[in-house]
Amino acid sequence: MSDLFDQAPDAIPDTAPRPLADRLRPKTLAQVIGQEQVLGAQAPLGVMLSSGSLSSLIFWGPPGVGKTTIARLLADETDLHFVQISAIFTGVPELKKVFEQAKHRRANGQGTLLFVDEIHRFNKAQQDGFLPHMEDGTILLVGATTENPSFELNAALLSRSQVLVLERLSLADLERMAQRAEAELGRALPLDGPAREALLEMADGDGRALLNLIEQVAAWQVDGKLDTEALTTRLMRRAAKYDKGGDEHYNLISALHKSVRGSDPDAALYWYARMLTGGEDPRYLARRITRMAVEDIGLADPQAQTVCLHAWETYERLGSPEGELALAQAVTYLALAPKSNSGYAAYKAAMREAKKTGSEPPPKHILNAPTKLMKDQGYGDGYAYDHDAEDGFSGQNYFPDGMTRPALYQPVERGFERELKKRLTYFSKLRAQRS
Repeated sequence: MSDLFDQAPDAIPDTAPRPLADRLRPKTLAQVIGQEQVLGAQAPLGVMLSSGSLSSLIFWGPPGVGKTTIARLLADETDLHFVQISAIFTGVPELKKVFEQAKHRRANGQGTLLFVDEIHRFNKAQQDGFLPHMEDGTILLVGATTENPSFELNAALLSRSQVLVLERLSLADLERMAQRAEAELGRALPLDGPAREALLEMADGDGRALLNLIEQVAAWQVDGKLDTEALTTRLMRRAAKYDKGGDEHYNLISALHKSVRGSDPDAALYWYARMLTGGEDPRYLARRITRMAVEDIGLADPQAQTVCLHAWETYERLGSPEGELALAQAVTYLALAPKSNSGYAAYKAAMREAKKTGSEPPPKHILNAPTKLMKDQGYGDGYAYDHDAEDGFSGQNYFPDGMTRPALYQPVERGFERELKKRLTYFSKLRAQRS
């Protein structure tokens, strides 16, 4: 039984022109560059192969790091028939045909490794369709995704698969790939040292992108070696991978937030710039920066929130790109400000107490009594007007009767909260004296 899904992608006449990336495709797993954390002898795939027990897998990683290649080589190493489909172009009728062919092969004694590219693009019902065929051994599923599987794939599918994270290639990995490409081409690239490094950086961790760039450079007719300026004039820098609604968005805002919290203005400015160059909306950044001031600085520097709001307002008045400088200055201010989450922690603790105590009323002595009936009920009886008290502090109880007084706000010994802590200690002593 034959079908377009059974056609081997390398079943092409040897005389046909082939892209460099295809010519350099590894023939064995040992030839794969990078991904030691997955392929090493003690890594997940290394252990699976040595034990002869390969499970269904989900490869999660950026483009151009070897997901398809590794899947194909796994099929070779385990004598499974390799079938590749893309979730973008495959519907339910095609999936049924794939499963029927896999059943036919299984009946003839051969297993099927089904590689599904962009598997996260299948909806829930389509993902559920894989489950019975995985469970009865008709297919061994290897899915590839650039999106976080925790958010994009069904729990049932994840429970039957092992998620392996493939990482963007390092500059050292890309250099090895460049050397392999030069050996295949039979000549060195016409680049000096800095230009060669710039070429590797342009690939942004994507091996396929690097080989495409190398193929372009190798086709140039030049005398001598090009420098970085000549290279960047001839080649357009590859756009940074950034999806405003995907993992990169959340990863980078997390990096920015934690750099601010960690009092590192250089790292904070770097991640801020990374998000801007990726196309992030500065208004989103303004909102998140203001949140950082409230959450991580709070009363240790009450001015921090004002700085953020003024920067936000400045951006709204100036627009891009000038207004982005005001936000950058706010980021720098926050990174260097004293840090405290005491206000944030106190708020969460107060919310827990409020939920726990339910509908407990305030004590009667702090209730207003605008009517005679309310006065007769004791509303306002015994209330001590703080301005009439010594030091302007009565020390009365303001929590519900019978409720143990909680200590919600715990200021730190940093910034302005040092002063607040002194005041809190002072009032606590007065309260103890006058209770």
